[in-house]
Amino acid sequence: MPLFAENLAERLIPLDYAIFGLYVLGVVVLGIVASRRASGSKRDYFLAGDKLPWWMIGGSIVAANLSSHHLVGAIGAAYDRGFITVCGEWGAILIGLNALLWIFLPFYLRNGFYTMPEFLQRRFGTAPRIVFAILMLLTYLFVEISGVLILGAIALQELLHLNLSLSIIAIAVATGIYTITGGLRAVIWTEMLQLSVLLMGGLALAFTTLYAVGGWDFFISTRDDWHLLLPASDMDFPWTQYLGGALCISTFYFATNQFIVQRVLAAKNEWNARMGIVFTCYLKFIIPLMITVPGLMAFYLVEKGIIPAPERPDMIFASLVVHLLPHGLIGLVLAGLIAAIMGHISGAVNSCSTIATIDLYLPYKQAMKARQAKISSERSTAVRAVSGGNAAIFETESREEQTKNEDLAAIRFGKLFGAMIIFFGILWAIFLSGQIKRPIYIYLIMAYSYFAPGITTMFVMGVFWKRTTYWGATVAGLLTVPLSIVLELIGKFWNSEAISQVIPLSVSTLEKMGTLIAPFANRCTIAFWTCIVVCAVVSLCTKPKPESELQGLIWNWNSLKLPENEKAEMTILTRPGFWWIIITLIVLSFYIMFP
Repeated sequence: MPLFAENLAERLIPLDYAIFGLYVLGVVVLGIVASRRASGSKRDYFLAGDKLPWWMIGGSIVAANLSSHHLVGAIGAAYDRGFITVCGEWGAILIGLNALLWIFLPFYLRNGFYTMPEFLQRRFGTAPRIVFAILMLLTYLFVEISGVLILGAIALQELLHLNLSLSIIAIAVATGIYTITGGLRAVIWTEMLQLSVLLMGGLALAFTTLYAVGGWDFFISTRDDWHLLLPASDMDFPWTQYLGGALCISTFYFATNQFIVQRVLAAKNEWNARMGIVFTCYLKFIIPLMITVPGLMAFYLVEKGIIPAPERPDMIFASLVVHLLPHGLIGLVLAGLIAAIMGHISGAVNSCSTIATIDLYLPYKQAMKARQAKISSERSTAVRAVSGGNAAIFETESREEQTKNEDLAAIRFGKLFGAMIIFFGILWAIFLSGQIKRPIYIYLIMAYSYFAPGITTMFVMGVFWKRTTYWGATVAGLLTVPLSIVLELIGKFWNSEAISQVIPLSVSTLEKMGTLIAPFANRCTIAFWTCIVVCAVVSLCTKPKPESELQGLIWNWNSLKLPENEKAEMTILTRPGFWWIIITLIVLSFYIMFP
């Protein structure tokens, strides 16, 4: 039986239902309208026609990134663990978004890629591209989509007394309608609306919680408990994560993740792409505070008896909404929650469709087409013989019609695959909902640690070291999941006394080693550097690509610069680097003040 459902049922009025219902209807309608403006080309469906300005890129990245694992999961984690919860978001400003802005962005845009695996194809070959594509599809299905559906359904169950499984199905189907129909254009249009509603709902909850606990002064008085660097043995947020775990997870998520980078690939030009990333950094600094404040203050509200203690941390969001918000704001916050869920799922489903289509379906179709090359060549010869002087016109029209048909076939496949992902995401979410005991926000970060080490290795080594080979990247990608599982088993069954019988080390030393390998962030650090070393060793033992094939694919100082035609009219206030320095210094100051 839901913990707070009866209280909410007594408090909800028609205004709350109206705000909530109108928002959901509005998003679906907006998505369908946006889909009708598409040109029907493959690039328009998957990359919104390369027309996004910087503010829409930044807003879209944040709207896609934020979801129920923030509004529900991060608030629950802040209630359970405290201020340290913001490190996941602020760490992205210092690591992942920096890696995208200054390292990877030029390669993606200047080569006209649709997807991240396309970079791996150009840099290494087919196998790394396929390995990465499969790893990313598994990540989206088993982590992104299912985790977000569970958290959203938990909140709706607690707030509206809805069945958990039916809530999962309803959220997924409503989002799938406009996502599958309209592609990235529909996703981004709806994400901008969702970001606005999310900000209004989140701010309403944050200010209401602050008022209930005693205001801004009380919040500031708790700053002695704000810490951003915890002991190396901490199970969730050890400071040692910055030696590799946070480095590879953040780089993976923000610099190599189709889900995030796809919005940057749709930029008008490189200046808009860079400014969009910098704008994302500012939003990523502000929004975690908006989300963390309610979770931090909820701890004191429970202590004072203003709200009851939840059965699990992920339920604290529902408790705050039920017991603190006035009429009207309840509907707004519920709309904000649904905005976060739908925005995240739509982005993940669209990214799945893009990767499956561009990196699996189209290469297969091209391989089949190559087999028919001889037959096509013979037919072309016959056409030229019959049509005489009109052959060139006939062939041009044929090529245009062929391109159009290929685009339509790719879009149809993308839509079908999107529907399949939603179906299997629903099944996995329903199964997983009864299995997870710890805060789901932490589960999501932990799940990334299985995939991130190998993926990040392929990209980092491929960009920085021209000696990295096809086999080095492939082995690193294949190694990441089994290595992470082995490390988890070692940490789980670590027995210092038994190990001391084999290894000439004292039991106390082995116990310290055991406490260090137990946190998943530390295991991720070990896996990441192991993948780096293995990739380097295998690369040294295998033949690299000739330098002539690596033009534009290896990082150099020119990668930091904008193209000359985009630099000409810039002033100091329109330089991405200027605004980047300001936000970076602000974030670093917090790490210095609250270690």
